[in-house]
Amino acid sequence: MFFLLAGWIAGLAADILNLKAAGTGLPRQFEDVWDKDAYAKSQKYLAANTRLSVITGSASLAGLLVFWFAGGFGALDGLVRSSGMGDIVTGLIFIGIMAVLSFLLSLPGDIYKTFVIEENFGFNRTTPKTFVLDRIKSSSLGIIIGGLLLAGVIWFFSYAGQNAWLYCWGFAAILIVLVQWLSPALILPLFFKFRPLEDLALKEKILTYAETAGYPLQDIFVVDGSRRSNKANAFFTGFGKKRRIALFDTLIERHTPDELVAVLAHETGHWKKRHVQKGMLLAVAHLGVLFYLLSLFLSSQGLFDAFFVQHKSVYAGLVFFSLLYTPVEMALSVSINALSRHHEYQADAFAAQTTGKPSSMVDALKRLSRDSLQNLTPHPFFVLLHHTHPPVLERIRALKDLPGAGSSR
Repeated sequence: MFFLLAGWIAGLAADILNLKAAGTGLPRQFEDVWDKDAYAKSQKYLAANTRLSVITGSASLAGLLVFWFAGGFGALDGLVRSSGMGDIVTGLIFIGIMAVLSFLLSLPGDIYKTFVIEENFGFNRTTPKTFVLDRIKSSSLGIIIGGLLLAGVIWFFSYAGQNAWLYCWGFAAILIVLVQWLSPALILPLFFKFRPLEDLALKEKILTYAETAGYPLQDIFVVDGSRRSNKANAFFTGFGKKRRIALFDTLIERHTPDELVAVLAHETGHWKKRHVQKGMLLAVAHLGVLFYLLSLFLSSQGLFDAFFVQHKSVYAGLVFFSLLYTPVEMALSVSINALSRHHEYQADAFAAQTTGKPSSMVDALKRLSRDSLQNLTPHPFFVLLHHTHPPVLERIRALKDLPGAGSSR
């Protein structure tokens, strides 16, 4: 409980500091793209999202504590055990019920975020039908992928002896890589429609850059992101020689060809610097730490006593350990986020150097920040805890400090 409360307090402190750091006036670097109305709107957007975050986070913690001290874990464990099924099926039912309860607790916040906040600030284009279908699809994927992972973990820890954590580590790592490989062909098309880029001039400009940079780009697609949100994005898919770039239709609508090439160059920088591979290796190492620590606690009766559960089990231990793991996870996420921010600076520099137009990357960042109403002056503590990308103002300053960037300001 101490770890959970400490995490909640740290998050609350970051939110409060972040609000206080905002509203200091539009930075002069953005005056050519932003205006005072857009900046004022971004402050209101930040405040609305922060309030929702505090309310939903507090409600989630309160719900957990009530369930815990009302004996919910013990009652649920007794219920699933009474079915007389094996360890794996019993464990899947136990964790499945916990997942459903968590989903129901978070659902009001998701609905409010989508249909009130995003709607009021002009971002939402999701219909109730799409919202429901997305939740069904994502839940189905969670049941299939998560169920397979949980079944494997429960089986290994139940029957594989002292080396169970190593088998779990290997199994989970293989599953993660497999999902990443299958995602472009099987998972993403469940949520988005992809069509070939029809703007031949833009396509030629992008392909020419990719060839110059040595990026094995096979196809360029447009994604119907506008069906859900007014915000813009772009991403790469595929492995080896079958790499594709997907540009949101909203991104193409609002940016010049040079800015779109700069966005592509940024993503190419991640590939050239092997950031994706490094991130994958880091995630696999993270899993190893998690499973090793889990193996040390699963046999501890004290862990189960703390949650008023009489019988030790792998499935309940997984849930309890995830709560105990909170401070370790927070410390690791701070380090991982810091590395991610470093990678973003590197990708920005690569884009500026290979296109020869740092100003295009700067302009793209300014428009993206305005169109998504980003907070231009986040508090350093909030950045430390939550940001995988550096604040946009710091990215622009870094770009303008690159050698030879002066002429492009």
